[in-house]
Amino acid sequence: MHIDILTVLPELLESPFAHSMMKRAQDKGLLSISVHQLRKWAVNEYGQVDDYQYGGGAGMVMSIEPIATLIEKLKSERNYDEVIFMTPD
Repeated sequence: MHIDILTVLPELLESPFAHSMMKRAQDKGLLSISVHQLRKWAVNEYGQVDDYQYGGGAGMVMSIEPIATLIEKLKSERNYDEVIFMTPD
């Protein structure tokens, strides 16, 4: 099984995947995990991946451009059974 994870903070995921069941599965060759820095695919030189909400209001929302660009690149490299978008809900 291969899992690609798109995130703004890949450093936070290094520790959980390097221990316990996840590490044993990777050591046995049953699982491979690639964590991708979403800021590398930002639309500007500042690495911005979020934007203000349409219509204003508090908080920010993720921009679709970096996400869509990276997903298209990954799909061109391998075939996926499923693409899952996680939400804060």
